[in-house]
Formats: sequence, structure tokens, C-alpha cells
Amino acid sequence: MTRPFLLTGALALALLSCAPVPVTAPGKGNPGIELVRLKGDGPPKGPEGACWASSTTPAVIETVTEQEILSPEVRDAEGKVVTPASFRTSAHQRMVQEREVVWFRAPCPEDVTVTFIASLQRALKARGLYLLPVTGVMDAATSEAVRRFQADRGLDSPTLSLAAARDLGISATDLGRLK
Repeated sequence: MTRPFLLTGALALALLSCAPVPVTAPGKGNPGIELVRLKGDGPPKGPEGACWASSTTPAVIETVTEQEILSPEVRDAEGKVVTPASFRTSAHQRMVQEREVVWFRAPCPEDVTVTFIASLQRALKARGLYLLPVTGVMDAATSEAVRRFQADRGLDSPTLSLAAARDLGISATDLGRLK
């Protein structure tokens, strides 16, 4: 009688170890991704051999529409509207957020091999962000999964950052670029 119970318990433990573990992402603006906001052109002057990528956040402009009363309504002695009010509608735009280019450290192109991308896809798949088969090709689905992973860390970009590669466990160091 104890043998089937032990077998059932072992089977349950094996199944639990295969179940996906929910990952709680750190809050927005996590300093894990090193972002550099520049006013000028080009990447930052960084460590020798460092590779950089950029992401552009578009400007956000909203249109504000306002109605201004030109003349109020006129009522007679009984309270009936004799002349309705007249209005003028004006619209103007205002800048909510300026366009911004952010630079971040990224794996160097020569380090982004088929094996590296396959590891990236497996790491994203383990977190439930990439659902397709592992191909080792940086396709649109992989880029979108990278964007979703990084967005919670303060970088809304489909280009993999070096910090995200480290967080995913596929790059323990600066990929041999920094001494």
C-alpha cells in the first residue's frame, strides 16, 4: 500500500518541477538596464570595446479642444430661451513628452550568434514570453518577447540590452568586451 503512495508522490513532485514558475518583474525604471539619455548625436563615449544600441521614444503631442462662450443665451420673462448661446471652439496642441533617444549597452554583433539567440529564446520561453520553437533566428517574435521582458525594466525596445542578457542568465559578463 505504501509503494503506490510513494510512486504517486514522486510523480507529483516530478510534474511540479516541470511547471512554469511565475516570475515577478521588478518595478518600472529598474536600474538594471543602464540607460544613457543624450542631447547630442551618437553613442556615449564608453568603455573601450563596448557596444551600444539606441531606442527612440517618439514625442507625445495632444490636441486640446476648448469651447469658449461668445454670447450667453437670452430668456424671456417666462424663462423660455429666445436666443441660444453661441460658442467658439478652439483647438491647440501641446507637447506632453519630448522625443527622446536613449542609449544602452548591448551585446556586440559578433557575439550574437545562432547559439546565443537560441539561448535567448529558451530563456524567454522559460518566462512565458516566447511561445514559438527555438530556432536561433532573431525574428519578429523574439524581438517582441525581448521588448516585453525589457519594458518592465524601464527599456521599451526590441533590441536586447546587455543588462537584460545578464538578467536572463545568458551573459554573465560583458561578453569579453571589457577588461
